[in-house]
Amino acid sequence: MTASLAARRRPLIDRSSDRLITLAAIALAGGFLLAAVLSLLLPVGERRGIWLPLHLALAGAATTAIAGVMPFFSATLAAAPPVGARLRATAVAVVALGAAGVTIGVTGGRTELAVGGGAAFVVGVGLTGVATVRPLQGALGPSRGIVSGGYVAALVSVGVGAALATLFLAGWPPLAGEWLRAKPAHAWLNLVGFVSVVVATTLLHLFPTVIGARIAAIRSARVTVYGLVIGAWLVATGYLLSLDALARLGSAVAIAGAAALAVYAWRVWRTRASWTTDPGWHRFAIGGLVSAIAWLLWGIGIAAGRVIWFGADPAGWLAEAVAGPLVIGWVGLAIVAAATHLVPAIGPGDPPAHARQRLLLGRAATARLVLVDGGVVALALGLPLGLGPAVTIGTLLLALGLGATAILVAGAVTVGLRRR
Repeated sequence: MTASLAARRRPLIDRSSDRLITLAAIALAGGFLLAAVLSLLLPVGERRGIWLPLHLALAGAATTAIAGVMPFFSATLAAAPPVGARLRATAVAVVALGAAGVTIGVTGGRTELAVGGGAAFVVGVGLTGVATVRPLQGALGPSRGIVSGGYVAALVSVGVGAALATLFLAGWPPLAGEWLRAKPAHAWLNLVGFVSVVVATTLLHLFPTVIGARIAAIRSARVTVYGLVIGAWLVATGYLLSLDALARLGSAVAIAGAAALAVYAWRVWRTRASWTTDPGWHRFAIGGLVSAIAWLLWGIGIAAGRVIWFGADPAGWLAEAVAGPLVIGWVGLAIVAAATHLVPAIGPGDPPAHARQRLLLGRAATARLVLVDGGVVALALGLPLGLGPAVTIGTLLLALGLGATAILVAGAVTVGLRRR
């Protein structure tokens, strides 16, 4: 009896492998994100327009990070034992390999590799869902709520969105001749219904923690998740069924969801504490998340505004218009800011090592934020307007800002591993 109780309690006490998997996923995501930025320097034909940077950032960076972080947050918030490390590691690996397979297959003209990568990606998403939901069955804390519901809805969205693209690559007849109309639905389900929902849902708890405020159970939190999920599905359905009114309604709902996150952040911000130590570390993490929310408003405003103007016409979807603000500014900056906060918070090492990590991650915080935000501004203007010099400048600024941050994060992890 005593041994059984100890075995059941052990996962709640020793979560070192759980944390290492989370950090490994963040590291892989950082590699994908840096590759996405650098791919902008390739000739347009080789990167297939904006396709390669988008898929490296979303399918590679964002989804790999989500596969590592989502089960960790789900188990932690519910005070539940995490699933086995093997399942979590497998989910992260399959998602990353699937994203790499799709990227290499499509850019290299190898259809079988692209289809196999797409299928593996869907399987990895399913494993992530199992790793996220299973701990809730033994939760000691609240196992239901807006966070777990948002995560499940997001996984359903990406499962459907990725399956549409995989079936198209496989030559499924119903999609082969309708991809022009299905492509915006695929994009909305993945970029808004999945990635944006996961990041926004996570920020409902992470943002108050980073700024030193209490987590607020306010209406804007629910509007954030419901608005982004329902809005994405309405827009996607409107495109698939050629229903202008439905697509326009969905875009308005999505705008409401993004605005609700800004309202939530503002209300929480008013209750924040004043940090007295590690100013650089706090500045980059807080500044990165605040900037990310601002870029969400810009990106959703552009994407939804085009749907309101064009209706369900495929011309309403312009990937170049959202790549800068919504992909790099919102998703990318949120990932690096969260990584900056999480490494000393959950990473390996003793308290002195964590102090060194915070000091390291706070170096040149303001300069790195200016580089990243400046790069996003240049891409947000240069990509949709076809301004080559602006795209080049933005890429270089992002490479400097994100590259320096990636080096600092890697150094911080190394410090923790040496002091374990």
